[in-house]
Amino acid sequence: MVVAVSSDDPAWLRGRPSSRVGGTERVGVLPVFLRGPITPAQFLALSFAGLIALGTALLWLPVSHASGDIGGLDAWFTATSAVCVTGLVVVDTGTAWSPFGQVVILLLFQLGGLGLLTFGTVLAVATGRRLGVGQRLRLQEQVRAFDLGSLGRLLRAITLIVVGAETAGAILLYVRMAPVEGPGRGAWYAVFHSVSAFNNAGFSLYPDSLVRYVDDPVVTLSTIALVVVGGLGFVVLVNLHGRFRGPGRVRLTLHTRMVLSMTAFLVVAAMAVLLVFEWNNPNTLGSLTVGDRLLASAFQAVTPRTAGFNTLDYAAMVPASLVVTILLMFIGGNPGSTAGGIKTVTFHVLVLGVWSVIRGRHETSVFGRRIDHRTVQRASAIVTGAVLLGGAAVTVLALVEPDIPFLALLFEAVSALGTVGLSLGVTDDLTGPGRVVIIALMYLGRIGFLTFALALVEQQRRRPHRFLAEEVVIG
Repeated sequence: MVVAVSSDDPAWLRGRPSSRVGGTERVGVLPVFLRGPITPAQFLALSFAGLIALGTALLWLPVSHASGDIGGLDAWFTATSAVCVTGLVVVDTGTAWSPFGQVVILLLFQLGGLGLLTFGTVLAVATGRRLGVGQRLRLQEQVRAFDLGSLGRLLRAITLIVVGAETAGAILLYVRMAPVEGPGRGAWYAVFHSVSAFNNAGFSLYPDSLVRYVDDPVVTLSTIALVVVGGLGFVVLVNLHGRFRGPGRVRLTLHTRMVLSMTAFLVVAAMAVLLVFEWNNPNTLGSLTVGDRLLASAFQAVTPRTAGFNTLDYAAMVPASLVVTILLMFIGGNPGSTAGGIKTVTFHVLVLGVWSVIRGRHETSVFGRRIDHRTVQRASAIVTGAVLLGGAAVTVLALVEPDIPFLALLFEAVSALGTVGLSLGVTDDLTGPGRVVIIALMYLGRIGFLTFALALVEQQRRRPHRFLAEEVVIG
């Protein structure tokens, strides 16, 4: 179904698939599900759903199974976890899936991490195709870029960053994994874990994630570096690159400064808290040397920010450490990155907004810049929506999984919503309804609660009038 509109109608700039015929713009619309044309947010939600469906079909094939038969629900769960770069698994990745199945999983979290739109547009740019306005708007929704005109440069930078980081990570991991697994198998393990770490996917071919490398600085630090680079956000990486190349011409944007400051604060604070809580725990840090304790605490401070790997057994941690981990998983990584969660900038803006209210200020500011009140409202909406969604999901899980401890269900739900992949070991104990709830949380957590909400509603028209204001009592 198509409709024709005038080429000077601003509606055609809303990111709809189109083709120009004469003096009109032919704009595609969805025949069902949506009454209006496809917006960038809707296209993003549908593209991830389509990739999940394709991944489920491929993983359901017998050729994807190493031994035995994997049911459709488990294939759906694994495909969703891979596309949404979560890492929660109901079957062991290294033994349940054949080499073909493992390749499918790798491709799914590579596509899911970068985003279908980013990946497809990179290929288009590489083949010399020019980007249309609709394509640019969809890509901007995916990478959270600020300037449509700079997307070409951003895509080239993304390509170099991804290829360079994943290649370097694979080489470093190969040094440690090849002596144990052999040259060929070690190369595959190195590539798989490097791509998984950069995309913050959390999938591992080892049944214990990376616990066996808890005292290996090469594997630990390489994984940390991949997770941090992949979780910073492409816009931040490009801004940093420009700053280092031309300090006098390119300044660090407010977004970049907020990302770097909040990332550093969360990592240092989490590391310090985990050291205090777990220092004498014989099942976690207590059995390690001082140097290995620092290394392990740094790893556990970084990976809950949606990476999903672990070198310590979370089920053996004290409850206070689990609460801190849940908070880190809820916050997640940075906007426009491979990470999930409500995002660090969202959390930073919300905290700044609360601080402004406490101090009686009418404006929210940081680093000498004012933050628009609509940004504060969006941050509040995202956090509130995530809390309500997570609370509803935990309630349902408590009803359908009465035999699993509540803390484990809460941990599992926040891990899924934040697309983290950490677990207290109860994922494969979930019943069918429980797994469906986790699947929904992973999907909503990946595309973003606000993006999903925008994908389901039509563009709101501006009201011709405003209601009278009246004070209410709060607090």
